[in-house]
Amino acid sequence: MLNKVVAALFVVAGVLAANPAQANEEALALAQKNVCTACHGLNTKLVGPAYSDVAKKYADNPNALAELKASIKAGGAGKWGQIPMPPQPQLTDEQLTLLAEWILAIK
Repeated sequence: MLNKVVAALFVVAGVLAANPAQANEEALALAQKNVCTACHGLNTKLVGPAYSDVAKKYADNPNALAELKASIKAGGAGKWGQIPMPPQPQLTDEQLTLLAEWILAIK
């Protein structure tokens, strides 16, 4: 299992290093497909926080990637207010990594 996770991380890292614009497009398309963008704007708070605000919140957190992936997968409420974020359990670990890395890179 750990080998699969490590392999997925290398694949995502390779995509990001080889073509960051393509990775951004893939992440945005994934966010749109899973209706994330109905509640989150890039730089504008909608129902939930702007992705840029999420990136700022996690900026100095060494566990940011793991925590954000877990938050996306499990959903929840209370970090940003009382409106709950629905869970996204259908996303693979690779997809969660792609989304979380994309969000954390938004300025």
